[in-house]
Amino acid sequence: MNPVQKPKTAGELLAKALEVKALVEYQAGATVSREIISRKTGTVTVFAFDEGQGLSEHTAPFDALVHVIDGEAEITISGRAHQLREGQMIIMPANDPHALKAVKKFKMMLVMIRS
Repeated sequence: MNPVQKPKTAGELLAKALEVKALVEYQAGATVSREIISRKTGTVTVFAFDEGQGLSEHTAPFDALVHVIDGEAEITISGRAHQLREGQMIIMPANDPHALKAVKKFKMMLVMIRS
């Protein structure tokens, strides 16, 4: 598979080396997401945010790991802003309010563990 091709179904992702950045594409003025793994025990989702896009403040009942795979984002956890760029990650604790905004367009992988 050419590394820039985006597999269309979850089955096409199994047991293959994948270019994470190629799993989701940027769209002007939008946030795009693609769920990679979905189980009762957790999910893995890849997001692409155009510059200025984001997620408003909310809470989640489980810890969540955000790994920035392209670009730059500001992630606010319990009122404290964190600047992250490609290659960095942060863990958002369960039940702490958090939000994120694309400082520049960015892609991230979100890992939620429910158990």
